[in-house]
Amino acid sequence: MIMTGPLNGTFAPNSGRWVVCSKSPYTGMWGESNCGSWFGAELKKAGYDGMIISGASKEPVYIEIKDDKAEVKDARFLWGRGTEYTTMMLKDVFGDNHAMVACIGQAGENLIKFANIISEQRAAGRTGMGAIFGSKKLKAIIVKGNNLQLDVHNKDELKKSIKTARDNVKTNYGSQVLTNFGTSGTVDLYNSTGELPIKYFTLGKWDKATKISGITMVQTILIKNRFCHSCVIGCGRIIAIKEGKYKTKETEGPEYETICGYGSLILNDDLEFICYINTKCNDYGIDTVSSSGIIACIIYHFTLGNIKPRDIDGLSPNWGDTETVEKLLNKIVYREGIGDILAEGSNAFGRKFSIPQAEIATIDGLEITYHDMRSNYGMSIAYGMGAAHKGPSHNLCDLYFVLMGYPFEEINAPTITLDTYANDLEMAKCCSIMMDYRALYSSLIICSFCNPLPSQIATIIKHATGLKFGLDEIKLYGERILTMKRLFNLKMGVTPMIDKVPQILLKPLIEGGSAGKSPDFELLRKNFYNFKEWDLITGKISKSKLEFLGLDNL
Repeated sequence: MIMTGPLNGTFAPNSGRWVVCSKSPYTGMWGESNCGSWFGAELKKAGYDGMIISGASKEPVYIEIKDDKAEVKDARFLWGRGTEYTTMMLKDVFGDNHAMVACIGQAGENLIKFANIISEQRAAGRTGMGAIFGSKKLKAIIVKGNNLQLDVHNKDELKKSIKTARDNVKTNYGSQVLTNFGTSGTVDLYNSTGELPIKYFTLGKWDKATKISGITMVQTILIKNRFCHSCVIGCGRIIAIKEGKYKTKETEGPEYETICGYGSLILNDDLEFICYINTKCNDYGIDTVSSSGIIACIIYHFTLGNIKPRDIDGLSPNWGDTETVEKLLNKIVYREGIGDILAEGSNAFGRKFSIPQAEIATIDGLEITYHDMRSNYGMSIAYGMGAAHKGPSHNLCDLYFVLMGYPFEEINAPTITLDTYANDLEMAKCCSIMMDYRALYSSLIICSFCNPLPSQIATIIKHATGLKFGLDEIKLYGERILTMKRLFNLKMGVTPMIDKVPQILLKPLIEGGSAGKSPDFELLRKNFYNFKEWDLITGKISKSKLEFLGLDNL
């Protein structure tokens, strides 16, 4: 399912996104990936709220959409090529460079379990949606729409409410940080607080973090900001490396997660290499979080002596060894040698070499994202309770936004600060409320970096759709959406037995801002289940809660 959301096309702030959903080939649970660029808005302009793609082709195909005409066409001439070439050729064949493309690269074709779908150098990543495209032999979708008029309930009031929300977002301190320094503008801050993941989650501070920060990017290689459709923040980075080994034309710069995964996680302080490998991952159509997490896992266990060169095709990876990192990435994408196992993920690697799960940084079978929970206890819920949604993700309840002072008091989220983040009861409550709220965001579909007041979001929905919508509905719809995803996962066989955080992520570190600290995950988990009215043994939702949400038929 590819959906655009009810606000796409209204120019509500940061609502020009799209989402692709399926059962994840990686986790076996609900799979969902949210993407920026302009593809979603173009699909909306063509007259579609979304598309459902069923079945599979025997030969490679792509879908061409021009307003109300949709065709399935031969894509054999694109098979085996990267996303950059695919995008360029499809626009050329289509005859309009303003058409928007979403496509897979070699990773999706080869059914790498964490393959992405790429649109205009933006990634729909994490849960393996690129492998879903690959399994259908669907190489790409290209769309061009000419319907510029969107039917809304109250055009004049909607315009006013959108302006109010956009002005609010522009003046927010967090938005300004993102505008000025991008998503990696917090690298130095997180290095001081202990939230930056370093040396495969085994170090609490790194003296070279500044060399790969968003501030350094601005000072050295940034050309301009990049904005997705209807965005008022512009956290995207257009960069260019003008000389040297990694010289490049203007291209999409790496986001925070990629900076961490191919930087601090493997002790690489070469920002230009991170930019290079980010471009390569985008062309391959492979998730930078999972791929870097798997490679860091290999380096970590190789340096401990748990695997030998003979186990990994004669390679001898070490911290900061970017040459071997690139070789491993290539092997994964093409399933060559050890890459065939690594293409199935970190857990498959662990099973192959009898490495304990406690020493592998995955939850629900998925590599976690890059906010260390020993600094931000809320991340232990976002990761450890990922089976409430799509697996471990910082965006499930993004407590780092709460810690930065974003305003969520209207939906009764407790105020959590760096001084009170160890308050387990309040933290669990805050995570519960924010997870519902972000579930609503994932359906609207709004970028989680865009945070006007919840009441302003409600007003926009009301004037756009004609629905009765206030703060009560904000909370009700969010909890309902999250609960439906939880019900899907229960149907797929998920139980509370998988709510586990590996020891490598919990063992207190001896240095840095989080030295000696670690969340009490079991206590947080118990409190979270209580707030949700979920059974700690079965994981099921209480009958009274289902009735309250109008989901008792499920």
